[in-house]
Amino acid sequence: MTSYDIAKAILTHVAFPMFRVRVTGAQHVPLHGPLIIAANHQSYFDPLMLGAASPRTIAYMAKAELFRIPVLGPMITSFGAYPVDRAGSAKAAIKQSLDVIARGGCIGIFPEGTRNKTGEVQARTGVALLSALSKAPVVPAALVGTDRAHRLAQIKVAFGPAMALPADRKASREDLENFTDEIMRAIRALAESVRGNS
Repeated sequence: MTSYDIAKAILTHVAFPMFRVRVTGAQHVPLHGPLIIAANHQSYFDPLMLGAASPRTIAYMAKAELFRIPVLGPMITSFGAYPVDRAGSAKAAIKQSLDVIARGGCIGIFPEGTRNKTGEVQARTGVALLSALSKAPVVPAALVGTDRAHRLAQIKVAFGPAMALPADRKASREDLENFTDEIMRAIRALAESVRGNS
């Protein structure tokens, strides 16, 4: 059993009952093959809850400074995180992500790039670019309630059907922007659907 499996078991048996976590749409997550999961981002709890709710092991990129911190660095490495130098070249981050996907892995990305409680942060096209370069499908996911976890609010996680760019041609800049918009609309629709259900 890996560190990731242990952490997921702890979250499932302790955090899930505490926050009355409800997961829907997990059947939309392919169990094998290259995959990108794209989700909204409201809280530091998001990577933990998304990872615990997903039937797939999710690798996340994390800022390189975290890997230099004693205990924390080895811990997040064992959880499958990989370092990205945010002050360095974007090409390095893309290459590292593509390497994970090429090995048949699943990476988790928050298209907004930072926590977005107001919904006003513009999503970046990085998810669409990675999908275009790797040909990996994108599964949209929505997290609701993680921004109120400190109040023990109920947390809901929803996964939607996989999405992909047209495979018969090279994606243009406009294609990437449109696909990013499609992914964000799917995420918002998922959030609204679970927000409206008790």
